[in-house]
Amino acid sequence: MSNMELNEMELNRREALGKLRELGIEPYPAALYPVNATAQQIKDEYDPEKGNLADVVIAGRIMSRRIMGAAAFIELQDETGRIQVYVKRDEICPGEDKTMYNTVFKKLLDIGDIIGIKGYAFITQTGQLSVHAKELTLLSKSLRVLPIVKEKDGEVYDAFSDPELKYRQRYVDLIVNPQVRETFIKRSRIIATMREYFNEAGCLEVETPILQSIPGGATARPFITHHNALDIPLYLRIANELYLKRLIVGGYNGVYEFAKDFRNEGMDKTHNPEFTCMEIYVAYKDYIWMMEFVENMLEKIALKLHGKTQVQIGDNTVDFKPPFRRLPMLEAIKEYAGVDIAGMDEEQLRETCKKLHVETDPSFGKGKLIDAIFGEYCEDKLIQPTFITDYPVEMSPLTKRHRSNPELTERFELFVCGKELANAYSELNDPIDQYERFQDQLRLKDNGDDEAMFIDMDFVRALEYGMPPTSGMGMGIDRLTMFMTNSPTIQDVLFFPQMRPKNNA
Repeated sequence: MSNMELNEMELNRREALGKLRELGIEPYPAALYPVNATAQQIKDEYDPEKGNLADVVIAGRIMSRRIMGAAAFIELQDETGRIQVYVKRDEICPGEDKTMYNTVFKKLLDIGDIIGIKGYAFITQTGQLSVHAKELTLLSKSLRVLPIVKEKDGEVYDAFSDPELKYRQRYVDLIVNPQVRETFIKRSRIIATMREYFNEAGCLEVETPILQSIPGGATARPFITHHNALDIPLYLRIANELYLKRLIVGGYNGVYEFAKDFRNEGMDKTHNPEFTCMEIYVAYKDYIWMMEFVENMLEKIALKLHGKTQVQIGDNTVDFKPPFRRLPMLEAIKEYAGVDIAGMDEEQLRETCKKLHVETDPSFGKGKLIDAIFGEYCEDKLIQPTFITDYPVEMSPLTKRHRSNPELTERFELFVCGKELANAYSELNDPIDQYERFQDQLRLKDNGDDEAMFIDMDFVRALEYGMPPTSGMGMGIDRLTMFMTNSPTIQDVLFFPQMRPKNNA
């Protein structure tokens, strides 16, 4: 970067960098720094009556400082939070040479620099827990100026809140907005809680291919690439379902995967082209069993994160205490749209959509027409956790037909605050039925539906070897994290959401 592109403060920091090196101080030392405490540990463990924590080594970023002649106070931030550090000239410069304080500390260090402090914990005369510095070491010089976020009487001023900057420069967002770091800590706890729950149920965590020759397991538009050595097109997976069910065929009773999936579709507040989905398949179970399994898992997550089952999501208080409401899809349409579509053929459904002013496309078959009505009239009414069950067969090409009505399937979707959170089936394990339904999807693709499912003949062959009765469930981790952290957009729960490139980014 040329000096012409730098502002005055950035030029000053580069000048300070050179002066540090002239003084023989390496601004980016490679040596190990022996950290033995964090800000939060000091707050939790220090007891002034015991006089413990007399040999503290802490490292972090300078977030503010107040220099008062021969002494100063620093606010130091590490991964766990902030703590005050007291710096006294004669403590960090015990000899005649006061350069470390008078020149390095006062003139060449800046807010944003990363330093190490060796000292001891104490309480100041004003009652503030602090670390008394006996030694200060520069660990990394910051060449850019941090945005300064001020807080007074519970109000935040000058926050780094512009979404365009936050999502492009997440590293700055994480530095200056502690609540953002907490969101991602909670995301990690959600995944860890799910993993623990699945492992206790006897399921095995596995990995399946991201690059696939056939993008199966969902109805979505895939990303396509080319493998040079094999000279074949490959797709980034849209789902991992068909591979996980191959493992059930192979003899595992329960498998799950936290998978990165990719769908070449629109972006909005709840959709990113790259997303994380958890899918789990358990042999000898059905979708009714899976409902209870999901209920208990979500209750466990809510309790782990919040200590209660009630979670604030936007303007709604959502209760994840089981049991959740169970509502068949056609009953939901009758309840909220006021029409009974049971038994309607494609033309009747198309006419019903017109009467209901539901937007459709000529390529829509029965499944998408029904889904359009449901999306328009029902979804936004489903605030508390609700299992929508028993989907029409045209909407569920991988699902077992309903045991009491062959026009329906044994499928549920879990809705919360008007959004789908989970999708689950009693899995179709009849290879002949599966092949016929793949053929139906192929006809939809020929009619112009670019989201229709591809035919995976190897998966049909796997089913021909026999797959036990199985229940499967997929859940979007990003959306679950949005709900559990009360985050309004998917970009808030992804470290690095997809953004249109900028020339100077």
